[in-house]
Amino acid sequence: MCYHRAVSIFSETLDRQREYFRTGRTLSYAFRMGMLRALKDALKKNEDTILEALHEDLGKSSFEGYATELGIVYGEIEYLQRHLRSLMRKKRVHTPITQFKAKSYIIHEPMGSTLIMSPWNYPLMLTMVPLAGAIAGGNTVIIKPSRYSEAVSREMKRIIEETFNAEYIALFEGGHQTNSELLALRWDFIFFTGSPNVGRIVHQACTEHLTPCILELGGKSPVIIDGSADIKLTAKRLAWGKYLNAGQTCVAPDYVLIKKGYAGALIEAMKNEITKMFTVAPLESEDLPKIINEKHFERIIGLIRGSHTAFGGNFSKDKMKITPTILYPVNESDAVMQEEIFGPVLPILEYDDFDQAIDFVNKREKPLAFYIFSKDRKNIRKALSSVSFGGASVNDTVVHLTAPGLPFGGVGNSGMGAYHGKRSFQAFTHDKAVMDKALWIDLPVRYAPFKGKLKLLKLLMR
Repeated sequence: MCYHRAVSIFSETLDRQREYFRTGRTLSYAFRMGMLRALKDALKKNEDTILEALHEDLGKSSFEGYATELGIVYGEIEYLQRHLRSLMRKKRVHTPITQFKAKSYIIHEPMGSTLIMSPWNYPLMLTMVPLAGAIAGGNTVIIKPSRYSEAVSREMKRIIEETFNAEYIALFEGGHQTNSELLALRWDFIFFTGSPNVGRIVHQACTEHLTPCILELGGKSPVIIDGSADIKLTAKRLAWGKYLNAGQTCVAPDYVLIKKGYAGALIEAMKNEITKMFTVAPLESEDLPKIINEKHFERIIGLIRGSHTAFGGNFSKDKMKITPTILYPVNESDAVMQEEIFGPVLPILEYDDFDQAIDFVNKREKPLAFYIFSKDRKNIRKALSSVSFGGASVNDTVVHLTAPGLPFGGVGNSGMGAYHGKRSFQAFTHDKAVMDKALWIDLPVRYAPFKGKLKLLKLLMR
């Protein structure tokens, strides 16, 4: 496909989608429900090939592929199906007495022609969950998945093309050039999931046309463990969240701050849990996913080589696997503390007092996720109120993103905007404000001349 041909295909498809949207076909409850049902049915029909593609790209077991991708997508679609009618319903709000007689309400209007750009680490879930929100919101959609997760992208393209007309939902594969050409077009809304660096590029493109966007980014998500924590259970839940998808998770615990004197016990407990999960030979385990490509593999190995390894550190380039690794002791100046790890490597640092740990976190960029392990409710309350973050789990990791009632999104460097559950619908709609005034009465107080009316105005407006 030549450069100019690619540009014309993108713009031509967007033009066709704009025309389709203007017909009003996407607006009805029946249409949106039908399309949500079609999406779910298509995924159900292709479960086996989707799981195979996830294994090909990331080495995910069928269990992990279903638990962290398909199952979450099904849950999102089902939530939207259950609540779609109430989400679409216009909402009455209070009208001030000064506007008697009138009624005020909000109409949830689709954004229109939308672009979803998804990453490679959870390539199905982070494409299909926002897509479900876009469908529920009544939009048309063009999807641009990551070029790194090739097998899943191919599978999603086939499913989308077999299920939907391109004038409604289309998917384009490709690399940087495709991204650039899509971002050069004028959209009604862009939903991006990826790194903060690429997020800045997307945001800059949005400013060109004042396009609203949601950016789901990442960063270094910290874990604070105080002296009251249940070390054994902490180690189990920490190891699960960290080494899920070989650490290639935007909300993965990125580093641990633990009360001085407890690091040794945590490391020993984590060694036991890692061995239980992945055996004494993790590189042979079918439950340990692989690193997405050589570029990221070499980057992660470089981070390990620059620090002290307390456990793990082995790797197989042929299998593109790195064993679950613990780094200790670690200094805040080490390379592993300068960037999001996005791999199966966990640095552990110590602190003297709890305020020191909170201060350490607050001196850095606001994280997408924050984790605290403690039995001390005072410490928990202090941490949750003192640290700015996108979302948090207390005495666990990662699990907060599985609750449809909780918004998922970052703040500052970790993103802007949120989705999941009703907020997926809200993300892809605009709240249109309406005041409907009666004709049978017209209060004269607002009209000039104003002499002698101030006292009445103050009475009405207080």
